[in-house]
Amino acid sequence: MRTPTVLALPYPAQGHVNPMMTFSQKLVHNGCKVIFVNTDFNHRRVVSSMEEQQDSSSLDGEESVLKLVSIPDGFGPDDDRNDVGMLCEAIQKTMPEALEKLIEEIHVKGENRINFIVADLCMAWALDVGNKLGIKGAVLCPASAAIFTLVYSIPMLIDDGIIDSDLGLTLTTKKRIRISPSMPEMDPEDFFWLNMGVNGKKLLKYLLHYAPSLHLTQWWLCNTTHELEPETLLFLPKIIPIGPLLKSNDNDDNKSAATKSMGQFWKEDQSCMSWLDEQADGSVLYVAFGSITLFDQNQFNELALGLDLTNRPFLWVIREDNKMAYPHQFQGHKGKIVNWAPQQKVLSHPAIACFLTHCGWNSTMEGLSSGVPLLCWPYFGDQLYNKAHICDELKVGLGIDKDQNGVVSRGELKTKVEQIFNDENIKFRCVVLKEKVMKNIAKGGTSYENFKNFVKEIKE
Repeated sequence: MRTPTVLALPYPAQGHVNPMMTFSQKLVHNGCKVIFVNTDFNHRRVVSSMEEQQDSSSLDGEESVLKLVSIPDGFGPDDDRNDVGMLCEAIQKTMPEALEKLIEEIHVKGENRINFIVADLCMAWALDVGNKLGIKGAVLCPASAAIFTLVYSIPMLIDDGIIDSDLGLTLTTKKRIRISPSMPEMDPEDFFWLNMGVNGKKLLKYLLHYAPSLHLTQWWLCNTTHELEPETLLFLPKIIPIGPLLKSNDNDDNKSAATKSMGQFWKEDQSCMSWLDEQADGSVLYVAFGSITLFDQNQFNELALGLDLTNRPFLWVIREDNKMAYPHQFQGHKGKIVNWAPQQKVLSHPAIACFLTHCGWNSTMEGLSSGVPLLCWPYFGDQLYNKAHICDELKVGLGIDKDQNGVVSRGELKTKVEQIFNDENIKFRCVVLKEKVMKNIAKGGTSYENFKNFVKEIKE
């Protein structure tokens, strides 16, 4: 079998770049070459975070088989890349043409002819580019199979009158719906585009425009497993579970920190690991809200003072772009605060008792793979649906409730932390689910075999 060269294209956000990078490293370990395409802006962030991580300039020889390249995203230097609506519009105008040009340049140089494209579900237009150039492809969904199914079902939901046909943000029904008789009910208010204001409409329009591109491939890969979403995978058997996508060999000391954290926008602070080593097993509350969540000063104060009130050791990730000041009453003496953490390593540390999370799917998968109970505080997008799935279907977490002013109070936080620390049923279900989920990526497991079949296909 030959060594194929795969072009990997994530949607330009940390929660999409991460799983695509893990997937790419798995391809490399299985004898493929990968050209990983970020936007120019994110490429600079990734490279600079890797340079900060590494002691030597070497990338363990991985750079010869995993090459990082970039194309423009169509934004100006000062545009807000967290503005999803504007980002989708800019991507649509700029990136298909830029990707085609990049592929042609690579082919002219004749180093590695690209044999296959793996595009993020939100970048399905790349399959059209591949089709035009005679290159086959696959889509990879970094979210749940339910969200994949929801995206796939948007045209049907419009036909059924559940989403109004001019793609406004009004719902024609308040009732919970089932996309199929076999799937769990969904609250239409949890549809990921509805809690994003005007951006939601632009995102929906963008996804709808590229929905037909999905039919250019039979490879619909998804970072999930049968145990987590059996009914959804039954309804849309075309979705191929290959999760959990986890960084491999965290204990492989031959790999530099830079290679292990490849794809991160921020430098990981490894000092939290030695701090965790000093804490008692099952004593620490891990608090991290992903790469986009923003709090106002009042909510930030309540969170900080709530952590004090729990009177338990906590590890709190506060990104560098946080503009909030700590409240003057905040003691924080039981905790450690870092800008960015090696999350998978943190969650698998024996000191961690529970994970206070925004319920992004990557965080959810990493939490479930470590058998850690989840305290759910979603921010936007698919996180609201994920919270419902974690608490109501899987029963491995608790939701955190907001008061009448839309604020999570320090008292509510303290109450829920106590509740989850003392809930033996949730802890037991987490351990059972962890075993089931992890079996999938062990030799002979469903995800393992699905991935092997995929690699075999692209090598042939």
